Amino acid sequence: MIYIDNAATTYPKPEAVYEAVDHFNRFMGGNPGRGSNKKALKAGSMLLETREALARLFNIADSDQVAFTANVTESINLGLKGILKPGDHVITTSMEHNAVARPLHVLSQKGVQWTQVKCAADGSLDPADVRAAIRDNTRMICMLHASNLTGTIMPIDEVGVIAREAGILFMVDSAQTAGVLEIDVAAQNIDILAFTGHKALLGPQGTGGIYLRPGLEILPLKEGGTGSLSESLEQPALMPDRLESGTLNTPGIAGLLAGLNFIELVGQKAIGEKEQKMTAMLIEGLKEIKGLIMYGPKDVKRQTAVVAFNIVDIDCGELSYALDSEYEIVIRSGLHCAPLAHQTIGTLEQGACRISPGYFTTEEEMLQVIKAIHSIARR
Repeated sequence: MIYIDNAATTYPKPEAVYEAVDHFNRFMGGNPGRGSNKKALKAGSMLLETREALARLFNIADSDQVAFTANVTESINLGLKGILKPGDHVITTSMEHNAVARPLHVLSQKGVQWTQVKCAADGSLDPADVRAAIRDNTRMICMLHASNLTGTIMPIDEVGVIAREAGILFMVDSAQTAGVLEIDVAAQNIDILAFTGHKALLGPQGTGGIYLRPGLEILPLKEGGTGSLSESLEQPALMPDRLESGTLNTPGIAGLLAGLNFIELVGQKAIGEKEQKMTAMLIEGLKEIKGLIMYGPKDVKRQTAVVAFNIVDIDCGELSYALDSEYEIVIRSGLHCAPLAHQTIGTLEQGACRISPGYFTTEEEMLQVIKAIHSIARR
C-alpha cells in the first residue's frame, strides 16, 4: 500500500510513537493529577515533559499556557466560543476549514459578526484585505496557517503585525503546519494557537492542544475534575487546569511526546525539505498528464505538501476509488471538510482529489503514483 493522505492524518508514525503508547498502557498507567501515587506522578511528569517539548517547538515562554485537547477542532471551538460575545466582530479568510466555519456559523446566529476575507483562486491571501476588513468592534482575526485543500501558506507574520497594531486578538489554526513550518508565537504575535497531534506532529489521533497568551481571559467549554483545588466548586482559573477537565488521553499524549522527540531529533527543517522534494516531484509529474487541472500555487515555496487536482471527465471519487482498489494507493477525494475553500478555488460542485505526501513517502512511491494517475487518465 502507498499511503499519501497525510493531510488527513500522518501514516506511518515513527516506531517510537507506537512503542510509547504501548509502553504507557502496559507499564505506566496512572491518571495525572489524581493522587500522589507513583503512577499518577509519573504520568504527570510525562505531561509536563510534553508541554515543555511543545513550548520549545512554538517558542512559548511558559509551558503551563499549553492545554491539551482531543483535537484541533476542540481547540478552535475553545478559542472562538470562549472569547467571542454577541456584538463582537471576527475576521477569517475564505479558505477556512469547517472547524472554524461551523462554530462561527453558530456564533453568527447568536450575534457575533463574521467577515470572510476573499482569497485568490490559488488560495492566497493579501494581508491588506485583512486590514481593510477591521472595524471598531473587531475582536479577533482567526485564520489557518495553510490550507488543507491547496496547501497554500498564509501570511501569518504580516497578519500578526496587523492584529497587534490594531489591538486585536490573533488566533492561528496550525492543523496543517505544526511540525513542518516554523511557528513562533512571540515573533508572529500569536495570541491563540490551535494545533493537532496526529498530523505533522506525528502523534496518535485523539491528541491536540491550545496555547493562550498569558493574561488572556477565556471561558472553558466544560467544567469538572482537574485534580487541583478540588475543595472549590469553581473551575480553577490557573492554566492549564482551567481548560483540562476530566481525564486526558494520557496514552495518546505519551505517543505525541515520542513524535515531538522524533521531530527534534531529525529536525523540523529537514522534515519540511523532504516533504517539499516529494511535492515538487508530484507537481512536475502531474503537469504532464493531459486533461489534469491542478489547483493552488503549484510552487513548493508557497505551499505545504498538499496537491489538489481533477481530471476532466473523471469524477474525483471514481479516480480515488480506482487508485485504491486497483493500485493500493490511498488519497482523498471530495470536499475535504472545507466548502468555503472549494468555493474560493471554483470546485464546490465537483470537489477534488488531494494527494499529501509525508516525511516517510519515498521517491519510488511518488513515481508509482504519477504513473498510476497517467494510466487512469488515458482511459
